[in-house]
Amino acid sequence: MATISSLGVGSGGLDTKSIVAQLVALEKAPMAGIQLKAATVNARISAFGQIKSLMSTLSDAASSLNSLTTFNAVTATSSDSTAVTATAIGGTTANSFSVKVDSLAKAQSTASAALLPVGGALGAGTLRLQLGKWTVVPASFTPQAGVAAVDITVSATDSVTDIASKINGAGAGVTATVLNDVSGQRLLLRSSSTGENAGFQLTVPVDADGAPADAAGLSRLVAGSSIQYAENARIQINGIAVSSSTNKFADVVSGVTLTAVAPSSAAAQIDVAANKSVVTDAINKFVAAYNKVNAAINELTKFDPASKATGMLQGDSTAIGLQNALRGILQSTTSGSAYSRLADIGISQQLGGDLEVDAVKLASALANGDEVKKLFKNDNGSALTNGVALKFANFAKGLLATDGLFSSKDASLKRSLDLNSKAQEALNAKVARVEKDLTRRYSALDVQLSSLSALSAYVSQQVVQWNKPSN
Repeated sequence: MATISSLGVGSGGLDTKSIVAQLVALEKAPMAGIQLKAATVNARISAFGQIKSLMSTLSDAASSLNSLTTFNAVTATSSDSTAVTATAIGGTTANSFSVKVDSLAKAQSTASAALLPVGGALGAGTLRLQLGKWTVVPASFTPQAGVAAVDITVSATDSVTDIASKINGAGAGVTATVLNDVSGQRLLLRSSSTGENAGFQLTVPVDADGAPADAAGLSRLVAGSSIQYAENARIQINGIAVSSSTNKFADVVSGVTLTAVAPSSAAAQIDVAANKSVVTDAINKFVAAYNKVNAAINELTKFDPASKATGMLQGDSTAIGLQNALRGILQSTTSGSAYSRLADIGISQQLGGDLEVDAVKLASALANGDEVKKLFKNDNGSALTNGVALKFANFAKGLLATDGLFSSKDASLKRSLDLNSKAQEALNAKVARVEKDLTRRYSALDVQLSSLSALSAYVSQQVVQWNKPSN
């Protein structure tokens, strides 16, 4: 009897492989629909992810308009920035005053007499550096309380360059440089800080020549030296003299920092005023962020009657509900402000839901900045009448929370994906079983057909034999 080991055109003449393949394809036909559903769910997950990202940006923009930092922003300007500049911290009261710069802060600097030979040793001994304050007339030095003098040991072979290196490494609050000029070498010293309390005194308590006060040996670094005393910066504010150890004057005027740039012959005018551009920028960013959310939801939920094309979230109650909620906040009122709606300050809703800013009307409203601030950030304890920015910030916070709308929707869609994956696995398993069963059955059928074919041939042969004429 004939047998087959694999499907094909068997000895029975039946194309069992093709038949089984077609039947299996019919059994597997639902897979395309299941996979399409999976692709749709993935696209919906992506769509909600896009909206979530845009809502996060809107949340940040709303939070900015709900912040005192935005509405308390001020700007300080100087009529002569070549003489003095000014900055102010948020919340500083608007005011104006004059500033005249008399002198800048200086560090103390000294220069030794010219030393020869160039590169030669000065002799052994000890240098002492003490920080403190000089009184110019009569010249006297007062050591800085609590700051010990620093002694620097000089060897017999040390040059001026070696001594400068030792001073710089001593941490005495003084930097040293060597100047080479036509007369020889000079040791230049400069205090690390400015201001009248940043002076220093260089002395030679020990000189190898036994005479620390003469102009020979190590004492040459002190004898005949020139000095520029450390000084405070001095300015006049509305004619009142004030000083600072640096060129910065912080909180001499509350909330304002002045920086002296150069002495001036005339006073500069300093104006501190509300920085309306910060509020305007924050409002424009809020409007832009809202419009991006609105445009995304419009696109994702659209239906084109002509082409019948639909957005990925067309008919989705969550997306439509979100858009309606956002529009509801925009149309709500705020109490406690001269402005109760965004439209009152020039922010109106257009066809399609986008916001548009009337720059002229907004600028006019910002002349009454406190009322604009209340419109956005008033906290009345009522979700219905709170400021617009506070409403948006609170609403977005709930949406973006770990248990909020976006997380819940994402979890729901991912559960659908999980069920879809299981449906695909189940169908694949079913198809495999059907294919195995069909293969077995059609293989058996082919064997039977082969047997019948052999029998038919045998019978035909016998009939031929029977029909032969006998001799």
